[in-house]
Amino acid sequence: MANINGSFGLRPIAKMGQNSNSTGVSGYSQYEIANGLASKIYQGQPVIPLATGYIGVTANAAGGTVGVLGAFMGCEYTSSTTGEPTWSNTWPGSGADSNHPVKAFIADDPSQLFLVATDATWTSKATARAAVFANANFSTCITGSDTTGMSLGRLAISTIATTNSLNLRVMGWVTDASNEDFTAAGIGAIVRINNHFNSPNGSAAGGTVSTVGI
Repeated sequence: MANINGSFGLRPIAKMGQNSNSTGVSGYSQYEIANGLASKIYQGQPVIPLATGYIGVTANAAGGTVGVLGAFMGCEYTSSTTGEPTWSNTWPGSGADSNHPVKAFIADDPSQLFLVATDATWTSKATARAAVFANANFSTCITGSDTTGMSLGRLAISTIATTNSLNLRVMGWVTDASNEDFTAAGIGAIVRINNHFNSPNGSAAGGTVSTVGI
């Protein structure tokens, strides 16, 4: 049977080690989005820190010269039309009152584990097992659905390698009766962010503030 997982970007599911896990807003950190940022940001989309002190979207699916800060979970802003507080899965790229901050909630713990759908078949369970502890990139991470407000990001099976500069570390996969067809795309991989901006032992990119987002 075909897997039913769709694209949803990075979905927090657990923490590594003995860290307490929270999948609610109380477990996320608050940052700000520049009111004039025209780029949309979708729930589950990886974001980066900008030199301006705001967050932005990653420059491309393969990453760049800055470590990923975490996954966008939603935002709060004051509507420029109604003057009322607005909570949304998506930063729409406009519509916020410039007299008020745009608050972004980010799953930014370096020990956070995420669920991400795969963009192609693992071929077999043995192949999936061999990918555990290897690294991978997103097949896309800059697009999303305006209907659901969720990222369309997936893990690119073709990028799995030992290269430690790749964005994601494969830690396993979800055991789910509705998503166990290793010959079809969509099985949920359990991953952590490799080049995490907040990680003291991150890649060389970690701690370097980007000057651009898209």
